Amino acid sequence: MVTGAVGKCTQTIRRLTSPPRKNVNQIEELCHHKPVTSKQAVTAVEECVEFLSEYGLFVAKTLTLLLALVAAVVLVTVAGRGAGKGGKGQLEVTDLGDELDETRVRLQAMLASKDERKALEKQHKQEVKARKGGDHRSRLFVIDFKGGMEAREVAGLREEVSAILAVATPQDEVLVRLESGGGVVHGYGLCASQLQRLREHEIPLTVAVDKVAASGGYMMACVADRILAAPFAIVGSIGVVAQLPNFHKLLKKHDIEFEMHTAGQYKRTLTVFGENDDEGRAKFREELAEIHERFKQFVGTHRPQLDIDKVTTGEHWLASQALELGLVDELKTSDDYLLAQAKTRRVLALHYRTRKGLLARLGKQGAEGVLEGAGQLLGRHSPWQ
Repeated sequence: MVTGAVGKCTQTIRRLTSPPRKNVNQIEELCHHKPVTSKQAVTAVEECVEFLSEYGLFVAKTLTLLLALVAAVVLVTVAGRGAGKGGKGQLEVTDLGDELDETRVRLQAMLASKDERKALEKQHKQEVKARKGGDHRSRLFVIDFKGGMEAREVAGLREEVSAILAVATPQDEVLVRLESGGGVVHGYGLCASQLQRLREHEIPLTVAVDKVAASGGYMMACVADRILAAPFAIVGSIGVVAQLPNFHKLLKKHDIEFEMHTAGQYKRTLTVFGENDDEGRAKFREELAEIHERFKQFVGTHRPQLDIDKVTTGEHWLASQALELGLVDELKTSDDYLLAQAKTRRVLALHYRTRKGLLARLGKQGAEGVLEGAGQLLGRHSPWQ
């Protein structure tokens, strides 16, 4: 019995320690393998060198990309630190009259015969020579104002108006090509005050509205001696609006408490997170009504011929309707007005350009790209096509 057990143990050990037949066959093949030739060795070395070369190129590209990313991050960081240190801007002046003349002369030359072309060239040279001797014509200063919600463009407007006041005389004129749908009261109040400076110095002021002058935009426009508007421009919206959400019920639902402490009964009439009451709402509406009344008085002072109660309902009109109401004086585009004035005046466009850091320029370009893409996407589905 013992002998039988020993025999079984011996067989088990041999079976466990002996390699599988498959491995044995592989070992036998290796042992009887033919020697490697020199050609095969050269091929193997070449393949190895090729692999190392490709791997090295991959590593080099990866390192280059990483270095480029690091350099970009450093550059943007440095630009961001210096963005707030931007220097003052500069005033750019463009002679629109010269540009119009060049366009006219070029087109006339293309349409004229050979003999006529020579006569035109001679006439143009004489005109240029006469101007060099001194141009004593009165001047039309042109300002472009395209205002946003916060009316931040008032910074440039201030500089442009100050520059004009330094050289203009009552024989000159200022044309403001205005485009704005309005915005914050204090911002557009300051914009209107800048134009009022021209009136106080007795400089004739004309405002041209090619697209829109509504709410705060019309507050600016009404300061002018004359308001021109394209037939389908939007004018009016003499009113005040304020709106804000309230998350009090949402916070209460999630057991979140919000505290606000004030000194003064009406320091905060309505809040976003607190619980609003009827007294606060009534005071808020009272403040809106007061601002609206001031707005009406301002418009009535500069446009006394208006039926003020009829045009200050917050409505807006197309310029053709606004002309009947007295909100504008003439239906005309700014282009037609400039062409007419350029025949007898020097037309000078002013633009105050602020210096912007790299980060600000990159951000603006990125935002413009996003807005342009969104506009194209919405345009595909717009019924106004």
